[in-house]
Amino acid sequence: MKSDKLLKIGLIGTVVTAICCFTPALVWLFALLGLSALIGYLDLVLLPALTIFIVILLAGVWFKLNRS
Repeated sequence: MKSDKLLKIGLIGTVVTAICCFTPALVWLFALLGLSALIGYLDLVLLPALTIFIVILLAGVWFKLNRS
């Protein structure tokens, strides 16, 4: 049960963060909301978040494969 939850959180978080990180989706959203001054800080948040979600995803896969 623990591994399934980790897999879901890791997969969803990785996909959403990757979309925001590698496409200008957040840049457009921030521009529409008038928050363009914050665009320079997106990489400071998105790249560590992507790393964390990938680690969560790998932990879920590890627990799922080692379930006895």
